[in-house]
Amino acid sequence: MQALVFDNSLPRQAVTKVLGAVTRRAFVGPLAPMTLRDIPDPALPAPDWVRIRTHLCGICGSDYKQVFLNGRRDNPMTALISFPQVLGHEVVGVIDSVGPACQRRKPGERVVLNPWLSCATRGVTPLCAACQSGRLSLCESFARGHIPAGIHTGNSAAATGGFAPLVPAHESQCIPVPADVEDAAAVLADPFSVSLHAILNTPPTGDPVLVYGCGTLGLLSIAILRSLYPELRVLAVARYPHQAALASQLGAAVVIPWRPPARIVDAVADATGAERLRPWYGHPWLLGGVSATYDTVGSPETIEIGIRVTRPRGAIVVTGVEMPARFEWTPLYFKELAIVGSNAFGLETFGGETKHAMEIYFDFVRNRGMDVTPIITHRFTLDRYRDAFLACYDQGAAAAVKVVFAYPT
Repeated sequence: MQALVFDNSLPRQAVTKVLGAVTRRAFVGPLAPMTLRDIPDPALPAPDWVRIRTHLCGICGSDYKQVFLNGRRDNPMTALISFPQVLGHEVVGVIDSVGPACQRRKPGERVVLNPWLSCATRGVTPLCAACQSGRLSLCESFARGHIPAGIHTGNSAAATGGFAPLVPAHESQCIPVPADVEDAAAVLADPFSVSLHAILNTPPTGDPVLVYGCGTLGLLSIAILRSLYPELRVLAVARYPHQAALASQLGAAVVIPWRPPARIVDAVADATGAERLRPWYGHPWLLGGVSATYDTVGSPETIEIGIRVTRPRGAIVVTGVEMPARFEWTPLYFKELAIVGSNAFGLETFGGETKHAMEIYFDFVRNRGMDVTPIITHRFTLDRYRDAFLACYDQGAAAAVKVVFAYPT
């Protein structure tokens, strides 16, 4: 099969970094770490695994950040990955074949992929404490068991992802898609679950709240907050006009441009009636402000501004990840704020019932009329992967939010 394969090649990374300073196309060129090539169909690591034939696969921000070499080699997460990789973990498709020990899944079922390579997928027994409680993304066994290191599908050498027509998965990773939920909605189950987990774990404690960033996670956060708390005012920070339009469409009461940063502080002050405090140098800050900031960017700048505009004893919930750097965080201690990391999803308790976050998403689609498919802005076939990633690179010019690969069905 043809697949996009990412090799951990230092020479390729070095050449691509140099050429990438001249042209962005170098990141998807012939010398880049990721190339389209023929590889064998995926083997099943154990008898209770299946193969999924991909229908749609979303490009996650973590995918294109890796392709554009937006990271550091001292990132602690490198302890939990292996190469070569076929990226792509936002997968909807049909089970093509099953191993002899499969008991729960059968060929022909349409499923979404729960990508976490936790204890059950690795054949690790007994399950670790995190897996026993359903917190699959906090598994203690990501470097153990019968597959190489990897936290989720796409970053383990044996658990190749959806940038290929066939995806291996443990049967427990396959969540059936209801017949009345279309592929376009189903492919958003993964990022929706990321945003849902953040909001359920740290719900708003007052009005209003701020969603920082209007990419996939931010727009989904707006939709979730408006569905769960219809009276809540949601303020949003958007980088591009097309993001701002979608944020308003999904229910944001106020959409704030991302530049200059001081404008965000002023806009939150205007929306909340908080007094602006002006230091000798730098941006203003507020002692009032929003009850919570849901930061879907996770850069030093966004965390700093979140600290400046969140009211005392509020929370900054970080689902995005960017390169680390120094930022001014003095108001953190003064306002007794909580900075909460939010890592993906697993079993969630909602409405008195505990089940997988993706199943809760399907309930939102079917019972609450949730339609977030407008955020899917681009579809490409795999052979047009260069165009797909360049759309992700320059989201403003391309008016891109969620970019997906589409396969013949």
